[in-house]
Amino acid sequence: MASDKRVKVTLACEVCKRRNYITVKNKNNDRERIEMKKYCRWDRQHTLHRETR
Repeated sequence: MASDKRVKVTLACEVCKRRNYITVKNKNNDRERIEMKKYCRWDRQHTLHRETR
């Protein structure tokens, strides 16, 4: 099934450790944890967000 390749992941802020975003990624193309600079509304700035498990 095609939906097995795309999985939901949660992104957590590295500064405040809150889980702010939910996104999807392709498990076949991105095997390791993803990192993105996203806006954290508690820190009121763009911070690094990493995938949690």
